[in-house]
Amino acid sequence: MQNDYLRKILNAKVYDVARETELEHAQHLSTRLNNNILLKREDNQPVFSFKLRGAYNKMAHLSKDQLAKGVIAASAGNHAQGVAMGAAKLECLATIVMPTTTPQVKIDAVKDRGGKWVKVVLFGESYNDAYDHALQLEEKHKLTFVHPFDDPDVIAGQGTIAMEILRQYQGPIEAIFVAIGGGGLIAGIGSYIKAIRPEIKVIGVQTVDSDAMKRSIEAGKRVTLKDVGLFSDGTAVKLVGKETFKICQEVVDEIITVDTDAICAAINDVFTDTRSILEPAGALSIAGLKAYVAKNKCTGKTFISIACGANMNFSRLRFVAERADVGESKEAVFAITIPEERGSFKRFCSLIGTRNVTEFNYRISDAKHAYIFIGISTQKQGDSAHIAKEFIKSGFDTIDLTTDELAKSHLRHMVGGRSTLADDELLYRFEFPERPGALMNFLNAMSPHWNISLFHYRNHGADYGKILVGLQVPKKNNKEFKDFLKGTGYRYWDESEHPAYQLFLK
Repeated sequence: MQNDYLRKILNAKVYDVARETELEHAQHLSTRLNNNILLKREDNQPVFSFKLRGAYNKMAHLSKDQLAKGVIAASAGNHAQGVAMGAAKLECLATIVMPTTTPQVKIDAVKDRGGKWVKVVLFGESYNDAYDHALQLEEKHKLTFVHPFDDPDVIAGQGTIAMEILRQYQGPIEAIFVAIGGGGLIAGIGSYIKAIRPEIKVIGVQTVDSDAMKRSIEAGKRVTLKDVGLFSDGTAVKLVGKETFKICQEVVDEIITVDTDAICAAINDVFTDTRSILEPAGALSIAGLKAYVAKNKCTGKTFISIACGANMNFSRLRFVAERADVGESKEAVFAITIPEERGSFKRFCSLIGTRNVTEFNYRISDAKHAYIFIGISTQKQGDSAHIAKEFIKSGFDTIDLTTDELAKSHLRHMVGGRSTLADDELLYRFEFPERPGALMNFLNAMSPHWNISLFHYRNHGADYGKILVGLQVPKKNNKEFKDFLKGTGYRYWDESEHPAYQLFLK
């Protein structure tokens, strides 16, 4: 089988539309991992994804009669853009079925790529709905279906990536890491690598919630997932292809699974080295590479990772930034219970010491206890357990939420609420230069006679830190409080009459 695909790859027609992408040294990542890390920059293709190769190779091998009748595809993402660009190049009519839930920006991108040669049909709420409808249209109009992964010509087109890699780097290569969705990319790359350089490991990477290929290989047959995770939407496939499964059984040495936080950290890693932002599926292989190096304690080896796409939704960047530190074990998150008594809040803060606080949420709750949601910068995996032990040893009940999905996605943004105990509360917003110790300096400047009844602080890595604080200041202390405001030297705003505060927190 490998020799058959070797011939197909050598005869693939991709360079009318695709380009030979860079094999780029990732300097910072290499230094951190103590290995030579190279990125194959498929995110630099004209459609910002490798999908163009396979789609065009399939279409370029069609007969004139098939091209005259037209082609059809189902996709909500990168494959659709590849088919559209191929259709415009070959002047072939292409019908592309996309779910009705597809963002307008992606629909517009497909139309822009294909121009007059592309017709977009919106059908169903999921890819499976769109796929089934595309098959019906294929039969009805005698069109040729361009599959996103389970087709020999598509697989061969993706395999040209491996051909370029071996031409670009002649030295020893320990392993090549490839993201797996339906399996077309790794089937093509693996077929070429194992035919030419069989000593090189081909390692697949999947998300823990979309690991259909891993489960299928372990079972010895294709396994259909009931549900798939959607963060890495480019690899969210419930059932891998028949052809890709058969090939992967022969050419894939290992499959690694990673979680969402690891992908976010990998996106950050690639940005640090290249100033480019990969989509989750595009960074999946880098996350797997890092996990492999950590598990096997590799040093001095050459690893290559396929950066396979950069069609990132801009609205996801906030989430990625939020979760990258957790994925890199740079942030620990805790729920802390402290006694509701004078001085306990400040005593807890003193335990933090010189550690950098990334988030601090607090709201007075009842007469006996108060609850704090806090994020703290860490240096390595396992630091959160050590910090939790310190808090518990000092008498503060502590729950380590660092790996808790509910806490990371929702709870951290929902801490607070109304309190009947928050009488005489004033609400102020402060802005101060962000530097080590700035938060503790702020807390130390407060009078010990004022009870803190609400507190929120989030370090976003900006030049200025922002605090929202509720203080229970008796009216007799108004002058002392005004002197405190002036003495901080920080910009501040009185938010006590803010309508949102009145509605949700007062």
